Amino acid sequence: MGKNFTYVDNSNAYIEGCRVSAVTRGFPGAATIYEAMNNRIVDFDWKIDYGALHQFVCGDPSQIGAANLWGSPPPSDGFWKMVEKYGFKVQTYDRNAAGKEKKVDVAIAHCLTKDAYTGKIIKDKDEITLVAGDKDYVPVVEDLVSEGFKVDVVFWDHAADELKKAASNFISLNPHLRILTQVWA
Repeated sequence: MGKNFTYVDNSNAYIEGCRVSAVTRGFPGAATIYEAMNNRIVDFDWKIDYGALHQFVCGDPSQIGAANLWGSPPPSDGFWKMVEKYGFKVQTYDRNAAGKEKKVDVAIAHCLTKDAYTGKIIKDKDEITLVAGDKDYVPVVEDLVSEGFKVDVVFWDHAADELKKAASNFISLNPHLRILTQVWA
């Protein structure tokens, strides 16, 4: 058995998790995920349990090749220190003047392909886990799979169909919403 190399688009996983939570909790205007998307309904009280996420997507600690997570910084560095505490290597990029996240998708794609094509990830032995759901990742995933790499996409059910089809395997986070939810003491 090889190693697991994990690449997490934090903002994408978080905001869509907030949306899934809104649907699950029956928020008005969020009868379905697509209604929630059209109405811009999210549950901002929902928070990811980063320890549970790490365990779910990275697996056995002795089999982890890398656990990478990208995002845009919130006001406090304490948040990222907490995420690192759970075993993720964090990389952040500032938002642009309009408040939009930039560079994250490209940075993930760059790191993933660099790790694969420099031999850090061993084809036919190691696994790649991408925690993201948008179709920007389709060309990278298609290329890696066509080259013989195993690429699992782990995301909420409403991940782009093209991305699901491009992956070696799609694993839904929806059935695991409860375990991935941060419980405040």
